[in-house]
Amino acid sequence: MWSDVLDLEEFYGSTLGQTTARLLRARLREVWPSVRGENVLGLGYATPFLRPFVEEAQRTLAFMPAQQGVTRWPREGRNLTTLVDEVDLPLPDRSIDRVLLVHAVECTEQVRPMLREIWRVMADGGRLIVVAPTRAGFWSQVERSPFYHGHPYSTGQLAALMRANMFAPLRQTRALYMPPTRSRLAIRMAPAMERFGQRWLGRFAGVSVIESGKQLYAGVAERAQNQAVAAVRPKLRIASSRDGHAARSTKDGEAPAS
Repeated sequence: MWSDVLDLEEFYGSTLGQTTARLLRARLREVWPSVRGENVLGLGYATPFLRPFVEEAQRTLAFMPAQQGVTRWPREGRNLTTLVDEVDLPLPDRSIDRVLLVHAVECTEQVRPMLREIWRVMADGGRLIVVAPTRAGFWSQVERSPFYHGHPYSTGQLAALMRANMFAPLRQTRALYMPPTRSRLAIRMAPAMERFGQRWLGRFAGVSVIESGKQLYAGVAERAQNQAVAAVRPKLRIASSRDGHAARSTKDGEAPAS
């Protein structure tokens, strides 16, 4: 189930939400140190994490699913957001170099069609980052967290999901070791807790961050398989009463009518 866009906007406008965004942006920058000259798409609720890419990328887009809702972003300048159907993106084939999914794979009820649609619009050699809540972390278990809603994943499940939908996992890391609390002390200590967690807490992170590449041969193989299945599938023919009369006449030794 998709979270409501107003709830997400309220969370990321809070002190805890702003700290969450800073921690995740730092992790995303480690994975994508540069997107200069590339087309970047955020799908789900990715706007708190796209700002560092706006000045650097050739083009930045923020797509928000219809069931979630949409808000204007950024507040200043030209609006970069639009409302979409996540399984029918208004983009041509191979038009996007980088795709960032946040508050998406755990929320959609159509995860496989959504990933296939992302595969379609992603350029050859493109990169996809998925941010999803982990099963063992606090963020998927506390209701005030925006990662509470939807389906959490283990790191192995997330990698398997990518491979099953024509993406090759390249790099996997974790983030959000601080608990989703509004405690001022915990928020002040968040950077130190993040460093400690990266070294010692492992799978107890709040979210997994996985980067994947587009598998070109998988798409070719799938198209070939579909064509082969269509070629060998038996074709049904609806018999007419005339066909039945011709069959009976032949059986009785008569010549079939021409």
